[in-house]
Amino acid sequence: MDKPPVDIRANIENVRERIAKAAERAGRDPSEILLVGATKQVPVERIREAIACGLTDFGENYVQEAIPKIEQIGPGVRWHFIGSLQRNKAKHVVGRFCLVHSVDSLELGAELGRRASAAGLVIPVLVEVNVGGESTKSGVPPEEALELIEKLRSVQGISVSGLMGIPPPTADPEQARPYFRTLKSLFDQLDNECRQYLSMGMSADFEQAIEEGANLVRIGTSIFGPRTR
Repeated sequence: MDKPPVDIRANIENVRERIAKAAERAGRDPSEILLVGATKQVPVERIREAIACGLTDFGENYVQEAIPKIEQIGPGVRWHFIGSLQRNKAKHVVGRFCLVHSVDSLELGAELGRRASAAGLVIPVLVEVNVGGESTKSGVPPEEALELIEKLRSVQGISVSGLMGIPPPTADPEQARPYFRTLKSLFDQLDNECRQYLSMGMSADFEQAIEEGANLVRIGTSIFGPRTR
């Protein structure tokens, strides 16, 4: 039996409403929260539907999947790199993405900076923190995050703009709160110029993330429906 079509407009409206309510519960202005549509495995025609509904920011996990989409969509939207990034792919990221969410080493930051400087650019980056200490995830341990940020701040060609983190998977999104609080505590220790984006929260837990201080959420399934594989 065919799956029912995904109503992207209704889904975006629903997500925006939930973002607004979560922000209001936390005494925050909903306009402070940036919604990024996570488009891994999402075809170009669905991304275009989301653009027609007013979505302006999209996040991709894989360079090789992102490049054709970026070329087909053309100008007028902002692309975020939200997946784990290998140093040998850094050259493909510079000039295509407005924000790299997943810098977790000085070596990766330096390679991005070198590539950006050679192109006459400065690329904003977030430091990815492995808040759950999971061996299967990228990210710097929380206790090493501030030291890494200090080192990255001296790298030409990049601009440290905040933090990103993903809590361990759980059936109960309330269990993500301690991890979000860890990330927010680190974020609050950053200088103003580095304290632009706190990227945390996905389809299952973005309301809790906003209540704990996120100002950027990465939403895939709740907008585009379940992935095909």
